[in-house]
Amino acid sequence: MSASAIDFASGKGHRDENFPVASRLIAPRFRAPVMAFYRFARAADDIADHSTASETEKLAGLAAMRAGLDGAGAEEATALRAVMAEHGLDPAHAHDLLTAFERDVTVRRYADWDSLVDYCHYSAMPVGRYVLDVHGEDRACWPASDALCTALQVINHLQDCGKDYRALDRVYLPAEMLAETGARVEDLAAAAASPALLAAISLAAERTRVLLAESAPFARMIRDRRLAAEVAVIQRLAESLVARLLTRDPLSQRVHHGKAEAGLLALGAIAGHWLGWRR
Repeated sequence: MSASAIDFASGKGHRDENFPVASRLIAPRFRAPVMAFYRFARAADDIADHSTASETEKLAGLAAMRAGLDGAGAEEATALRAVMAEHGLDPAHAHDLLTAFERDVTVRRYADWDSLVDYCHYSAMPVGRYVLDVHGEDRACWPASDALCTALQVINHLQDCGKDYRALDRVYLPAEMLAETGARVEDLAAAAASPALLAAISLAAERTRVLLAESAPFARMIRDRRLAAEVAVIQRLAESLVARLLTRDPLSQRVHHGKAEAGLLALGAIAGHWLGWRR
């Protein structure tokens, strides 16, 4: 079966993500280019994560996405290409993201923290950089954005570590952390995490907390007040999730926020941001 004949779509949308995507905090004029990038990323993610497609079929699907960025190919990619051309946006961010999804198909283990961060250089950092470019923000914001986006990516991996292993045979927890605590990859298939696996997850969560300390000033660096508020919300949600990952077992306990929890955290983050901005 050719890649073009496969329905890769998972049915997931932007409201199913763990963190806000182009929420109402974002100015309406910026939502369309942000959503075009999201639809592109969602389509590529669905290809990489498809449960029955072969590696060859997945790589062919991602190649069609890359071709669409360059002219003729997948619909979501050609749509993003048109948006980027209209707004004068750098296509490197989208190409980098596809590199991450290609790795998802071919790479299933990460040796150490640096290897994982290098993956995030392609899977997470381009998202924040694109959104900043859409808003015309100074690229001096990129390091803080990179730290936050990397933290978000690692949080997602830690929350879903059991599911990723069982469904896709992917392990984002660095092998060096598993070895340090005596955990085994096979522990990820259990109904509850072993003490050694919990210790490895805690090591990764602590490193993620360091990233969030680096990204803490990010919202204050952003000129667009609405984007700054959204970043403040995302920062607060991420801090809360890291705290949970240090005390909960993602294999047997819920780490994700419920809608009410997320809403309360978001309101607190917005209030704190605006009060700080007005001082």
